[in-house]
Amino acid sequence: MASDEFKRWEQQLREAATHVEEDVKRVVTYLNDEVVPDIRRNGSQALRVAAAELQKLAQHMDDRRAAPPATDKGEPKP
Repeated sequence: MASDEFKRWEQQLREAATHVEEDVKRVVTYLNDEVVPDIRRNGSQALRVAAAELQKLAQHMDDRRAAPPATDKGEPKP
């Protein structure tokens, strides 16, 4: 009886593994066919946007460092 359950479980595991392999192949194909070419076409623009956002973050960090320290009168610190 336990052997039948094990075989059934093993078969389900094999079927699941087969489905996962098929899904992974579809994802890889999608990435290669759709995502990678788009990144290659628009990669420089994405880097410019990322650079602009990093510039904003750096400015925000500089502004926070230059701000006077918050007082400890029960007011929450930002």
